[in-house]
Amino acid sequence: MTVFNSRKTEYKDKIRAIKTDEKVHLKIIVPRSMSCTAATLCVTKEGEPPCYYAMFWAGMCGDDNEYWELHFSATTSGLYFYHFELDTPWGKSFIRNVGHGIGDFAPDGADFQQTVYDKSFKTPDWLKGGIIYQIFPDRFYSSGEPKSGVRETRVMRKWGEEPYWREDQMNGIWNNDYFCGDLKGIEQKLPYLADLCVSCIYLNPIFEANSNHRYDTADYEKIDPLLGTAEDFKNLCKVAKEEYGIRIILDGVFSHTGCDSKYFNLYNNYKTVGAYNSKESPYFPWYKFTDFPNEYKSWWGIKLLPEIMEENADYRNYMCGEKGILRKWLKAGASGWRLDVADELPDVFLDDLRKAVKSEKKDAVIIGEVWEEATTKVAYGERRRYFLGDQLDSVMNYPFADAVLNFVRFKNADAFLDGIMSIIEKYPPEVTNILMNHIGTHDTERAITRLAGENSEGYGRQWQYEHNKLSSEAYHLGVSMLKRASLLQFTLPGVPSVYYGDEIGMQGMKDPFNRECMAWDEPNEELHRWYKRLGEIRRGCRAFEKGEFVPVYFQRSTAMFKRVDENSEVLVAVNLDDETVNIPLGEEWENCYTLLGNIPINGTLYLEPYRYSLLTIVK
Repeated sequence: MTVFNSRKTEYKDKIRAIKTDEKVHLKIIVPRSMSCTAATLCVTKEGEPPCYYAMFWAGMCGDDNEYWELHFSATTSGLYFYHFELDTPWGKSFIRNVGHGIGDFAPDGADFQQTVYDKSFKTPDWLKGGIIYQIFPDRFYSSGEPKSGVRETRVMRKWGEEPYWREDQMNGIWNNDYFCGDLKGIEQKLPYLADLCVSCIYLNPIFEANSNHRYDTADYEKIDPLLGTAEDFKNLCKVAKEEYGIRIILDGVFSHTGCDSKYFNLYNNYKTVGAYNSKESPYFPWYKFTDFPNEYKSWWGIKLLPEIMEENADYRNYMCGEKGILRKWLKAGASGWRLDVADELPDVFLDDLRKAVKSEKKDAVIIGEVWEEATTKVAYGERRRYFLGDQLDSVMNYPFADAVLNFVRFKNADAFLDGIMSIIEKYPPEVTNILMNHIGTHDTERAITRLAGENSEGYGRQWQYEHNKLSSEAYHLGVSMLKRASLLQFTLPGVPSVYYGDEIGMQGMKDPFNRECMAWDEPNEELHRWYKRLGEIRRGCRAFEKGEFVPVYFQRSTAMFKRVDENSEVLVAVNLDDETVNIPLGEEWENCYTLLGNIPINGTLYLEPYRYSLLTIVK
């Protein structure tokens, strides 16, 4: 008999973060042979002394065990850590976390975590149940219209050519080759995105910069001239939302700028007096000079990207003030911001950012780039408070991405469930319902390559170039693997985020091989049809908006779970085993509707090797 399990409702009725003043019911099962005379819940809010709460004896559990229980609530938000203590004739016994949410008698085990968030915390409803599509603007689609104000030093490439990656190709200037994708090109492809049931476009940076990735911002107030104009952006947002129900979110790069910018102006390419030019520059206090002008702190030591002092009041006002950058582009039509390296932005900046964004547009979304589990993230020497109610709405969900891709590749259902539950039990449902669930981005290998290709970790660009394209056999396998991975991606809690081209089978190692031009003329039609079907299913099932995640069957290489709301249930099953798996579902599933795969027979689902099913019933 398990003593306690934080991931099962028999022991904890809310397997998630709780609101302030919301009660969570905790129950432990104690062997009668311990002669327990008292049970206590010990709770420690981070940074405060522990508090002790007496539990109540709640009757017998069979002949050999007994229940002790209580309700716990907290009036203030924060991270709370807890364990149980028992008084016995032999002294104190401690029930702590021995892993995977299981509590057992372990004096040296870890405490369980209970996240408590502010009860007023609310995230945008429009994103729940939706689909995000990520676009690297230079490589998606070019309208072919002429542009003005573009530097002559930019190297213009022919659409579809391989991005430059060798030193001799760049002439010492990295990321200076452009394929001329633009905002009007994106607008022209809105019908294509609507056909995929996309509800939100996430754009990598679009502000003026002097690289093709544009993470080295030169002017936050201007659209990069190769992408178009502010009017082009406004029209894209207007047409996308009004005609197709698609919203646009922008990439905010606020931890650093480019050295070649109007703010730093290392090369004197701008008429402004930049921080590098003079200590009298209005921008000088923004930067972290150690020996003016040539020594300064930069992002990851890259001198092209001087770090910003985000605590600086003038900088915060420039970004977050009444006439600041955040509000400017929300007014222009953006529906939110994705924050680059959010863990490198201090609390004082994130606090101001949320106030500015939500004051300008209440339903705008704020998504942070955080690669780790976000509630326990430590940066700037202190625990971050992203999800307690006054900072982020969501994060890029790298833990889910790893869980999905590793399951499809390595077939360990237990590890897959552990990866999912470790997030669900710690995050507020307001966050969980809009987690940005990608399986590939501009910073990672493309999904099909990571699934069916060789591991690129530790290898440079020459090796990646040599292994960039899959063999025909590996590609065929990768298509099948990507279908299973995307099925899970589209049905887990959160919002699936599709990196442009994944839906047509584009492949590639890391930057720049994962940033090739959209292969409009060479789509994998099988995958394209698959992604369209997933989009239709997702749009038609309300359980994907806020439905609870309920594990059903996770054994060996087979995973099955439900998404459940008040009106319907959706059952998702994927079998990666070499043998057929038979899973009893019960009579209630005999009249279910089959969205994909097999239908149950006499209350049992028969899943053949490497097959899947997606079923639904209406309550």
